Amino acid sequence: MTALTALAAETPSLVQSVDWLALAPVVITAAVGLAVLIADLFVPERAKPALGWVSVAGLAAATATLLPLRAGDRTTFCLTTDPAACSYVADHFTLVIQFLVLAGALVTALLSVTAVRDARMPAGEYWFLLLSSASGAALLPASRDLATLIVALEVASLPAFALVGMRRGDRLSSEAALKFFLSSVTATAVSLMGVSFVYGATGSLHLTQIADRLEDVPGQLDTLAMAGVALTLVGFAFKTAAVPFHFWVPDTYVGAPLPVAGYLSVIGKAVGFTGLILVTVIAFPAYSEIWGPALAVLAALTMTVGNAAALRQSADRTNSAVRLLAWSSVGQAGYLLVPIAAAAYSGRDQIGATVAYALMYAVVNLGAFASAALVARTKPLGRISDYRGLYAERPLVALSLAFFLLCLAGLPPGIIGLFAKVTVFQSAVDAGLGWLAVVMAINVVIALYYYLRWTALLFRMPEGAAETRTKAPWPVTAAIVVTAVTAVVLSGAPQLVLRVASGSLFPQ
Repeated sequence: MTALTALAAETPSLVQSVDWLALAPVVITAAVGLAVLIADLFVPERAKPALGWVSVAGLAAATATLLPLRAGDRTTFCLTTDPAACSYVADHFTLVIQFLVLAGALVTALLSVTAVRDARMPAGEYWFLLLSSASGAALLPASRDLATLIVALEVASLPAFALVGMRRGDRLSSEAALKFFLSSVTATAVSLMGVSFVYGATGSLHLTQIADRLEDVPGQLDTLAMAGVALTLVGFAFKTAAVPFHFWVPDTYVGAPLPVAGYLSVIGKAVGFTGLILVTVIAFPAYSEIWGPALAVLAALTMTVGNAAALRQSADRTNSAVRLLAWSSVGQAGYLLVPIAAAAYSGRDQIGATVAYALMYAVVNLGAFASAALVARTKPLGRISDYRGLYAERPLVALSLAFFLLCLAGLPPGIIGLFAKVTVFQSAVDAGLGWLAVVMAINVVIALYYYLRWTALLFRMPEGAAETRTKAPWPVTAAIVVTAVTAVVLSGAPQLVLRVASGSLFPQ
């Protein structure tokens, strides 16, 4: 008995501790989603709108739980044999991305309250899918092993397929969901192939252990490791809509309900970039000579193709407003890739520029989609020409949309957009990627044309008689106000962006 006791004392415990506070943002979002789905079975039809407000409250509560975590020093699900290898890490990078995801989902929920009712979409299923996707997106930045990373990626992506196709009987919606599904399934298959190769070469799924073991890969496994790194990056490039993996974006955004299109443009993109950051700068720094140049080329192609396609959008074409925002989001994805590529040359602190730009982009792009959702209530064709004279009809909405577009263009008074672009530009210069900085500068000039063309249209005299003004639903108005006020505050305090861009988001 004494020998058994001594042996038990010497054997390390295999029971992992669980930090529920660190998990709270993810757990609350998922729990509220399940509660809404179950409640939908018992709530009468006339009370279904209450499910939307429960979802809004749940996302607000999940966002609030980030406050006690702001120190950024919590970990959980760590190996008992290697405490430094953890599956869930709530560092500063995690908290910033979780704030972006949950706050973005909260704005999407505000936009959706009216959309679900007007389009007669099934309330319980819609809110469950939105909260499920948000919980997966919130889990992903905290994931520090490849298994959790892939699971989080799929939890964020799979509900989004159904959200895109939620408008039953709509051909465009069904086609968009199918294209999105096929592209995402392909991305996942490629990612899983890459993950299996990396595991075969290193014998571990934890990112920190992979980084250490890739430093000294046996010669016979080097080709396998390189193939794994390349395939994993290709899979995440699909998720970020990087060229040439962007083909699904415009049709998906057009076919999806506008709140879902806004959600995909921000949270969907954040999911892809977060995964890309984690696997490159934490797991694969030993192969930076492979993924650094590859991402730099992808960044140049993505911003060029996105801006060129946005430039070609006809103002009188049906759904041209959403298509322009879709192609614009592809161009913006190119800018977001620049600091990740720069991290291969000058260290992972460059990642702060991508995070700072993503925060700016999330606020103003959701605001632009909120404005588009309001205009679409009276002008459902979604043409850019429909925005002509918007200032005469809805001056506050026109001013807000103009501000969002100027922020995306990087022009005053959208100071926040200007500073965000400067930080990205600086990261390329610091990394010695002068050619990429030149390509970015050319693309910024190209983008000025279509952003300013749309902005000028808002203040032109309307054609024909002014339409009867209908009362705007207050949840949509609240979404526009929240995003506009946030963008104005950030423009008044651009040092906040610089602080995120220059700070170290990962533990040293």
